[in-house]
Amino acid sequence: MTGGAGQGIPEDYLEGYGPILVAAGSTGRRLTREELLARRELGEQAAEAGFALRTLVGAHLAAARAYWPENGSPDSVLAAVAQAVDAFAEGYERAQRLAVRQEAAARREFIDDLLYGRSDLGRLAERAERFGLRLSYEHAVAVAEGFVAYDEEDSVPRAVEQALIGRFGDRSVLITTKAGRLVCIAPGDQGEVLTYFAKQAHAATDGGRVAVGRPQPGVGGVVQSYEEALNVLDLADRLGMDVPVLRAAELLVYPVLTRDRQAMTELVVSALGPLEAARGGAQPLVETLNVYFEAGCVAAEAARRLSLSVRALTYRLARIHKLTGSDPADPMHRYTLQTAVIGARLMGWPEQTF
Repeated sequence: MTGGAGQGIPEDYLEGYGPILVAAGSTGRRLTREELLARRELGEQAAEAGFALRTLVGAHLAAARAYWPENGSPDSVLAAVAQAVDAFAEGYERAQRLAVRQEAAARREFIDDLLYGRSDLGRLAERAERFGLRLSYEHAVAVAEGFVAYDEEDSVPRAVEQALIGRFGDRSVLITTKAGRLVCIAPGDQGEVLTYFAKQAHAATDGGRVAVGRPQPGVGGVVQSYEEALNVLDLADRLGMDVPVLRAAELLVYPVLTRDRQAMTELVVSALGPLEAARGGAQPLVETLNVYFEAGCVAAEAARRLSLSVRALTYRLARIHKLTGSDPADPMHRYTLQTAVIGARLMGWPEQTF
């Protein structure tokens, strides 16, 4: 062959190609099994070396011109070229698919280690840079929960990711899935990214709920923010919060209230326990208190939300006052009752007994 492999491709990837064409042109034979296997292996090696398939095919065509037998059958030579290039491309694509699977596996392993706080922190920080994250900075995590479980191959996370890329470009943001939820990890000083993620995820999941953790520093900050977001989702479920986007920074009072579970249990039993003596149990009256407080202690609005008359609501409040000794309309009593109601909802009382 003259002029080398052509187009910057080492001749190693064309090894044996010329003799194959000469033999095919003179005898009309097809490639043997061993020759096809050799072409596939060379294709795999070329893919691993990072050469473009288009360039490699061009090099094969250029080599075919250089090796073209003077007295060979054109049909036989072209058939051999087609066989050789097809086998080479098959090996190339096989290596590419393997590389994609390995990359996906490495990404999933990294994400699992990152969100669970596993692996050596220094090593984790090094791996993070490969995926566009610098863990020495603050990061915040948003988690979106839909009505079905998602994985990274689904259209919903891909659509959300494309929307963020289209809006912000490359901003060291990682979109992934974990336990069926959408997860967005972004630098802590780029709150607009998580706000936009929340908007897109809420729409893409047909009204799913999104929780945003607080920015946290260092390698372990991602784990902290992620766990905060998960806790907020759990809190929203237990309290029945009908809010599309919840931020941990705005709900810090709830973890404070439940930090001392024993004290909260005592408060619930002391303040609301007497309601269990009511006809129908404590649950209707606890719900009445909850709606009354959420309505800003406006009886008419609370009655509307409960589908009661104002008179019926007033009767319930009076019954609560009589049983507990605390008047929901009295500012001095209201705080204790409201805190106890929040505690009861967080701990599932009275459905769950202490």
